[in-house]
Amino acid sequence: MIGFRTLFYKEILRFWKVATQTITAPIVTALLYLLIFGHVLQDRVQVYPGVNYTGFLVPGLVMMSVLQNAFANSSSSLIQSKITGNLVFVLLTPLSHWELFGGYVLAAVVRGLMVGAGVFVVTVWFGHLDFVAPLWILVFALLGAGILGTMGLIAGIWAEKFDQLAAFQNFLIVPLTFLAGVFYSIHSLPPFWQAVSHFNPFFYMIDGFRYGFFGQSDIAPMTSLGIVAVFFVALSTLAVRMLKSGYKLRAGSH
Repeated sequence: MIGFRTLFYKEILRFWKVATQTITAPIVTALLYLLIFGHVLQDRVQVYPGVNYTGFLVPGLVMMSVLQNAFANSSSSLIQSKITGNLVFVLLTPLSHWELFGGYVLAAVVRGLMVGAGVFVVTVWFGHLDFVAPLWILVFALLGAGILGTMGLIAGIWAEKFDQLAAFQNFLIVPLTFLAGVFYSIHSLPPFWQAVSHFNPFFYMIDGFRYGFFGQSDIAPMTSLGIVAVFFVALSTLAVRMLKSGYKLRAGSH
């Protein structure tokens, strides 16, 4: 396990060395979202009975930050290593594909949770949160970070240059996140768009996470947990297969 621990430590150190960019900046961005949307909609929107809009918004922003930063960590690490040519030094080590997967994804989970915790600390004062089911909060935060860390790993393996990775993030990750109910309940949407939202796996992550605070959600939390767990297993299987085959990592493996 020495190799795994070394890779994990390297990935943690990589984002911690530039914590102002990787930790502080996303926290400030989430705070600005809260101040703007909370100010505009606080007295105009009530999503759940007894829950004001700002309180509703806080868990959504926390989870959004967890997801986006977990993805950014693993994806940026892979693409930077490929572009600079130092990925070969990782591939030459006697690390199994499972150890590579664990090192990259667990580091992404750590960054996602660190940013999420920071967002929570600076935004919790603006809305009343009840913490009805803390275990649900933890489970969905871990699974969400794991899923996006795995998606970042897949994107980093697939992409061969920065603009391909940017396209993956801008046209897939960001829309799925913003359309997952961060800023609204899907019950406020027309029936057609409510149905479309049910095909967005990010919706179940955010909805289940929010349930842990209020005991209220758009979908039963067990249903959300089942869908999120299946999604995580499917993505993990794909990522491990890509690492095992050396897809776009070793010469001739395309």
